[in-house]
Amino acid sequence: MWKSVVAGLWLLSIIAVAAAKPLILSAPPRENLEKGIEQYQPIADFLTNLLGKPVEYQHPDSWLSYQRDMRADKYDIVFDGPHFVSWRIKHLGHNALIKLPGKLQFYLVSHKNDPDIKTSNDLIGKRIYGILPPNLSTLSILAHFSNPVRQPIIRGIRGGMWKVYAAFKQDQNSAAIFRTTFYSKKLTQEDRQQMNILYTSEPLTNQAITVSKRINKAQQKKIRYGLLKTKGGRMALKRILKRFGGKAKGFISASNSDYKGDNFLLEGVIFGW
Repeated sequence: MWKSVVAGLWLLSIIAVAAAKPLILSAPPRENLEKGIEQYQPIADFLTNLLGKPVEYQHPDSWLSYQRDMRADKYDIVFDGPHFVSWRIKHLGHNALIKLPGKLQFYLVSHKNDPDIKTSNDLIGKRIYGILPPNLSTLSILAHFSNPVRQPIIRGIRGGMWKVYAAFKQDQNSAAIFRTTFYSKKLTQEDRQQMNILYTSEPLTNQAITVSKRINKAQQKKIRYGLLKTKGGRMALKRILKRFGGKAKGFISASNSDYKGDNFLLEGVIFGW
């Protein structure tokens, strides 16, 4: 008798999860669909079990679709950079739950032997190679050029910092944008000796996971605790920690105040929205 009752309750719970409108988990299209599923599906699966309602990972087709769907408030759980985090907190009522430790900071560099580019003021009309906006690295440097008349020419590069470095190396009358950790840890001393650092951006809080106001406070608390404190949660985050966390041992708790004002990188600027 009890076995049939338990089986019936279990079946009802499965039906309830399946029938519920799924929460949408997403992240920027920094990888293809296959890699996106590999990185984020474990988080969706963990949160589905944790909350007792379906969490579905949706991979954006492009940066434009990612921005469009974010502005339309279609995402419930998002992992991305501080400028997007701050924008959602301000405009959509999202809350930041957990973040990667450390800061995000970027260098603007030129070729050391370039006679025409010695300071950032020499970059009017010159080429700067950087990851295609709205990537944080490029937007952080563009914020330094507040006067539209004095804007450099941004050459957006796909494929990461190494692709930016390759394009920069081929063009001896140009500048490039690198994350400070890439510059110091990935480039050789010989590479760095061939460059001048023209500008260093302000440090920003690292990437975070935010949740929409459709997830209530009790659920938010449950998600934060589950991802930070349980073995299953830490395992679910393992792939994005490995890709984006450097030598960090894990995520840490985040608050909305960590990201106050970072939305300025997206609003009222040429490459923002």
